[in-house]
Amino acid sequence: MMQQQARIVTKPSTTFVRKFSVRARKMNVTRAQLSQDELKQQAAWKAVEYVKSGMVVGLGTGSTAAFAVDRIGSLLKSGELKDIVGVPTSIRTYEQAKSLGIPLATLDEQPKLDVAIDGADEVDPQLDVVKGRGGALLREKMVEMASDKFVCIVDESKLVDGLGGSKDAMPIEIVQFCHEYTLRRIAALPEVAGCEARLRMDGDAPYVTDNSNYIVDLYFQTPIKDSHAAAKAIMALEGVVDHGLFLDMVNVCIIAGSNGIEVKERQ
Repeated sequence: MMQQQARIVTKPSTTFVRKFSVRARKMNVTRAQLSQDELKQQAAWKAVEYVKSGMVVGLGTGSTAAFAVDRIGSLLKSGELKDIVGVPTSIRTYEQAKSLGIPLATLDEQPKLDVAIDGADEVDPQLDVVKGRGGALLREKMVEMASDKFVCIVDESKLVDGLGGSKDAMPIEIVQFCHEYTLRRIAALPEVAGCEARLRMDGDAPYVTDNSNYIVDLYFQTPIKDSHAAAKAIMALEGVVDHGLFLDMVNVCIIAGSNGIEVKERQ
């Protein structure tokens, strides 16, 4: 039987393996119906409890991570945290952290981080995640791989049975050179068969990342069958810089839901 290939569409998009178990614990915070932003803030504030004075901290990108950056800035201002150095994962986060007075560095200056806090677009039961719909996936992955602990913060809407299960974008950062060629090669991979591959657009022009690259978004109707195989196949293609599959990376996932905070830890 012929292998189904991914579809290429012209409609623009807008948007180290190891075995482990997951231990979960819940902290009930029963309240009236909370907004999504309130849930995000709950998760972010809980994550900041992992930050101690004197630490080097990876500062994530996105609406949930922004609450964590705000909280770190507030605790520094009040004196509850001291001698923190932040390593931002995007220009946007750099600007936010700088405005809050958080001392900043790059991986060149601080190659070893104590903890990174960042959100995710999807989280599966094994704590593998999809990231990068905000366009910062490369810097996020570099910073989080350099961290001793990666604390992922989400609200319950991000939970999926399998990666790709939300039917929203799974991003791949690619070089600009011959980007249509690279997009077609990605779409032809049997490991992502059945998805739609779209070049992310910003108005009438391709979206450009902080690293001057483009993004191809893959849309799946059903979860990716083998995320590790897909990740390996994508990275084997010339022209691909990195992808939004963050596999075997999350140490702690903090999930804010209507019934409270749930903390899942990699064992």
